[in-house]
Amino acid sequence: MEVKIIEKNERTMRVRVEDIEFAMANALRRIMIGEIPVMAIEHIDFTANGSGLVDETLAHRFGMVPLKFSADKYNLPSECTCKGKGCSKCQAGFSLEKMGPGIVRAGDLQSDDKDVVPLDENMPVVELLENQAVKLTALAQLGLGHEHAKWQAATVGYEQRGKSFTFNIDSACGLSAQEIFEKALEILSNRADEFAKAVKKELK
Repeated sequence: MEVKIIEKNERTMRVRVEDIEFAMANALRRIMIGEIPVMAIEHIDFTANGSGLVDETLAHRFGMVPLKFSADKYNLPSECTCKGKGCSKCQAGFSLEKMGPGIVRAGDLQSDDKDVVPLDENMPVVELLENQAVKLTALAQLGLGHEHAKWQAATVGYEQRGKSFTFNIDSACGLSAQEIFEKALEILSNRADEFAKAVKKELK
């Protein structure tokens, strides 16, 4: 197998992978889209919501705000030592309080971890009119794209010529396109090793 980066920046990358089968290319694409841990807001407690959106809709909007995060700092809740109860190893906290008139933007979220912040501070979330206010606390955690779109790491397509596949990777999260590709390769390799070990064990 040969890998060649055609072009890249922080958010996008074109990379050619030579001498692989369709099944492996498709597995790699699925992993990049739905199986790489990504940080997103999951729980929100509204103390006040005077906006024109109901709590559920506004919570969904905050959940879709892409967050920067350190990939090695947090655990998936299911793999954390707290067993999913919630702790500083698997959750990051946010607070927000804003009075209208004005636009509530992603950057208005105040994080308790300087490494977990909105990717685009100017991203609009909701408009507040005169005397309307939003006040909330929130918790962000890692999740997988196959569970919900807010945890989708990237949009990925590929072009095929024989056993040559050119992947077009567009990051949809706080990870760079290259980090997403490298993490997908690591996951695919680990699964191949686990499969080989399981087969060897059955054959003994």
